[in-house]
Amino acid sequence: MARDREHDMTITAGALATIEQAREALAAAGATGTFHARHVGGGAELALDADAVQVAASTYKVAVLLEVACQAVAGELSLTRRVRVPGDVRSPGPSGISSMLDEVELSVRDLALLMMQVSDNTATDVLQEIVGTARIAARLDALGIRDTTVRLDCAGLIAEIIDDLDGDPLNEDRDALGAAVAASPALAGTTGNTTTARDMTTLLSLIWRDEAGPPEACEEVRRVMLQQYAPHRLSTAYRDGPKIAGKTGTFYGGVRNEVGVVDFGDGEEYAVAIFLRQHEFDLRDGRADAAIGAVARLLVDHLRSTR
Repeated sequence: MARDREHDMTITAGALATIEQAREALAAAGATGTFHARHVGGGAELALDADAVQVAASTYKVAVLLEVACQAVAGELSLTRRVRVPGDVRSPGPSGISSMLDEVELSVRDLALLMMQVSDNTATDVLQEIVGTARIAARLDALGIRDTTVRLDCAGLIAEIIDDLDGDPLNEDRDALGAAVAASPALAGTTGNTTTARDMTTLLSLIWRDEAGPPEACEEVRRVMLQQYAPHRLSTAYRDGPKIAGKTGTFYGGVRNEVGVVDFGDGEEYAVAIFLRQHEFDLRDGRADAAIGAVARLLVDHLRSTR
């Protein structure tokens, strides 16, 4: 047996073998990565570099949703409040309001649904302005989620990376793009919004145990996360069977993430966070997407076998 001294966690031969299989699955997809998986109620864990700081990309939207839900329960914000988003208020992004041309009006909770279901950047930034970035960061700190930083909204994150990559994050000159990615502070996790795999499974576990805020707020986060539409990553881990609540995160420079909870019923729930970095920088890469599901399946199946 080996021991993780920092977390005083005994690592069995079976766990080490599973971690190595997961590492190989990432390598076969042309990627490296970090991950953490745990039973929501506590107990055995599986990890690979789980405390290494990562680019959060859109996984930080879980924290935005939690703040929205908590402020609503506290009476500071109504989930049915109507919000008008003019046609000239758009954050860059390929989905939801970000891809629309005309003015829209939605409730706060439907903005939150778009933020999580299709990772709508404009919906996120509207909500982030309403609840306050400082409030989001303060709540995470109060929960002990202290290796996670929320500094910017989506528009700010994209502006930062465009500056880092000399204005063209989709540069077809792979050598030039590779050099720019290697030199980017945003992609090194020294600026922007960052987190760790362990922080994300901790946050998800607190939400699923009703300990991240009032039970009604945690229930709202779970309700929305269960409606994510992303059949290509974590959801590829299992065919129809367990419920899967998740949040993807995709960013320039080969950043490809997903965090979520796999629920088999009867309290058998597993929080998983996988932060993948591709060797190439394609935004469309089915191998890398599927690798997230393959790794999640390996981790969760091992944890299930030990219960």
